[in-house]
Amino acid sequence: MRKMNYQNVKGTQDYLPNEEVVRRDIKRTIVDVFIQYGYKPLETPILNYTELLASKYGGGAEILEEMYTLTDRGERDLALRYDLTIPFAKVVAMNPTLKMPFKRYEIGKVFRDGPIKTGRLREFTQCDVDIVGVESQLAEAELMLMAFDAFKKLQLQVTIQYNNRKLLTGMLRVFGTESEKINKVVLILDKLEKVGKDAVLSELNDQGLSNATLMLIEHFLTDDDNSSLSYFNSYAEKNEEVRQGLHELRELESYLEFLNIKEQCVFNPFLARGLEIYTGTIYEIFLSDQSIKSSIGSGGRYDNAIGGLIGNNENISTVGISFGLDVIFTAISSSKEEIYENHNVDYYVVPLGTQKEALLVANDLRNKGYKVEYEMSNKKLSKALDKANKEKIRNVVIIGENEVKNEQFKVKDMFSGEERMESFQYK
Repeated sequence: MRKMNYQNVKGTQDYLPNEEVVRRDIKRTIVDVFIQYGYKPLETPILNYTELLASKYGGGAEILEEMYTLTDRGERDLALRYDLTIPFAKVVAMNPTLKMPFKRYEIGKVFRDGPIKTGRLREFTQCDVDIVGVESQLAEAELMLMAFDAFKKLQLQVTIQYNNRKLLTGMLRVFGTESEKINKVVLILDKLEKVGKDAVLSELNDQGLSNATLMLIEHFLTDDDNSSLSYFNSYAEKNEEVRQGLHELRELESYLEFLNIKEQCVFNPFLARGLEIYTGTIYEIFLSDQSIKSSIGSGGRYDNAIGGLIGNNENISTVGISFGLDVIFTAISSSKEEIYENHNVDYYVVPLGTQKEALLVANDLRNKGYKVEYEMSNKKLSKALDKANKEKIRNVVIIGENEVKNEQFKVKDMFSGEERMESFQYK
């Protein structure tokens, strides 16, 4: 008989209780911030029609290569969601009576058959917030402010890089890039920080761009002034997309300055967010200490998705931001020497030959609102106290025959060493 392969599927992970406690704390912290900003909860299915996820309003060709697809018994083509964005756009498209602006949050698992690296798995959890129905850059500014609030509460220092897709694609048009090649060039430019200028230029060279276009892009990449918005003024006169992108970035920066968060934000003219879905402002969140190089959150404006799904191609203002729970967990757990266990237990009840009576005490404590662990395996008292010390449980309730006879139970404070007796009716 062949031995069963009981290992995890590559790119998936089990989280044991001490790790899951930390992950739950991260989720609670993030959700509390979402609620504080007035966002409402939403849940969407993991399983979707392939046609929905593969629509041109989704992630584009690169994401489709990573999509998990399957068929059901009725031979319908289905896929596991690769993000929470398109399922959310579907909800808005299906519910035309939703009051605008509509602000929602969702935390859920998504699946991508992509490369695996630190903090990046094939089954992972995203924490998303989206706003529909706000044209102004106020929406982007609120999401960026909210990101700083969430990471401050998680005790992580972050920097947000931002750009505008109109600005970037407009510049590429000014440089003579053919329309059908713009998306590919944008994807290549997006790799600049990861692979460096020479590798980007080499890839661009393979795209069949004219020498004049290549020279103009190279000059753009290497010009020291390209990190200032005023650099784009002269180009804005030649191209409407550059003009619009520049206008949106200036509006965004006025909010960031007023909210006193501009210092932690960096304009990056080559940031592209690989997905084709984005139409305006885009941003990526990085750890300031660079202990993890990849982004731990990202998002942007995608005004074409909902109208595209409805079929009227109407521009419906939509902006989102997404935090990666798994990469945040990696960042937090690598910065702590130990991940604490059982920090939620108020009382650990240990019976000494008094199983039924001790169960009664545990039940009474739970009814009073305490979190209680009941020892079921007949541990000797010394072993039970060792467990309490290791797991940092403060109160150990000890119940022997004498305690039952005297209608009491003993509580040992493991932090101070003090003991006290409390009365209890066992009948």
